[in-house]
Amino acid sequence: MQLADVFRRVIDEGFNRGNFDAWDDCMAQQMAEHQYGLPPALAELKRAIGALRAAFPDFHLTIDDTVTNGDTVWARMTATGTHRGPFFGLAPTGKTFSICVIDVCRFENGKIVEHWGVPDRFALLDQLGGLRRGAPEPARA
Repeated sequence: MQLADVFRRVIDEGFNRGNFDAWDDCMAQQMAEHQYGLPPALAELKRAIGALRAAFPDFHLTIDDTVTNGDTVWARMTATGTHRGPFFGLAPTGKTFSICVIDVCRFENGKIVEHWGVPDRFALLDQLGGLRRGAPEPARA
């Protein structure tokens, strides 16, 4: 299986369907998750993404572009969902969102061993109504 195919399975099965058991074939048990600052354990990532899916039960990632370079897959994706559960201290709003996500995954022996993710959290919080609006505070010297 090509690395981009493994990445696509992680997205389709785990993130989009909530089938985290499929990740056991795609990710090392001691993978390093740099996005969330989690301990290097696949079980921790499953828990974190389970919480994300609880806040956004219809959470969906669409893969827009991928590039494979050696042992690394880079992806640009669009994340969408509806805010149905608590998230970053925000009570459910029922609002939908659509943001850009950039992922980088490094592989060893066909499995993801490291992940870096860059979701546009400011756009997400803005679309959910979680950012304050008003005049910007003056810069301090």
